[in-house]
Amino acid sequence: MNLKLKNPLAIFDLETTGTSVSQDRILEISIVKILPDNEQIIKTLRINPEIPIPIESSLIHGIYDKDVKDAPTFKSVAKEFEAFLAGADLGGFNCLKFDIPLLVEEFLRAGVDFDTSNRKFVDAQKIFHMMEKRTLSAAYKFYCDQELEGAHGAEADTLATAAVIKAQVERYNGQEVVDALGKKLGIVENNMDSLHNITASNMVDLAGRFVFNNDGVEVFNFGKHRNRPVEEVLRAESGYYDWMMKGDFPQDTKRKLTQIKLRGFNAR
Repeated sequence: MNLKLKNPLAIFDLETTGTSVSQDRILEISIVKILPDNEQIIKTLRINPEIPIPIESSLIHGIYDKDVKDAPTFKSVAKEFEAFLAGADLGGFNCLKFDIPLLVEEFLRAGVDFDTSNRKFVDAQKIFHMMEKRTLSAAYKFYCDQELEGAHGAEADTLATAAVIKAQVERYNGQEVVDALGKKLGIVENNMDSLHNITASNMVDLAGRFVFNNDGVEVFNFGKHRNRPVEEVLRAESGYYDWMMKGDFPQDTKRKLTQIKLRGFNAR
């Protein structure tokens, strides 16, 4: 099926040094520009980010510092990409939350005012999530092939959830689970150790402000210190503890933060 287009549609994807729009950089950009007659033009280029690539990112996309050390910087090709994208609408998968904001950020860092005000956007992930519902009713229909009567009543929802979990264990028993970043979480087995490991093993606090990294170390999961060890930040920036304790964070988060702080203090 051909798309009906008035303007070219540039569908693109970025491989990056990380997930921060403000701090991370593009390593690779690939654009499929679909013209109104549905001709496709593909442009793919590796980019030197001018900052080190964290090893955890390289393990996901397979791009290491040595792979881009001789590649052009984004600043040196920004005008070229601006011209390629001229007059084009933009699309991607999760592009509204990440790819488009990061691309614009890179253009601005390069001194190019990449205007998006007159462009239209399409995000395939949003269509996917809107059309393939992720509600309990949808899960009950998918796994149990039944309509959920009395949805949003506590007892009906509880019974449906129990049925869904049983059906999931039966359907996926013995299968390996991999998260969105490619990390192996374990094998689905009919026991709570397995189910916990694949759904909640990296939790530190219930609000998810801290998580365990691959080495089992508590790291921040938000803000400017994302992915940095909590103990390390508290040692280097003592005022951060006070800021969080006075801030609008759940009591459970503050309790876990205090436990980590005291543990670090007692270990000295």
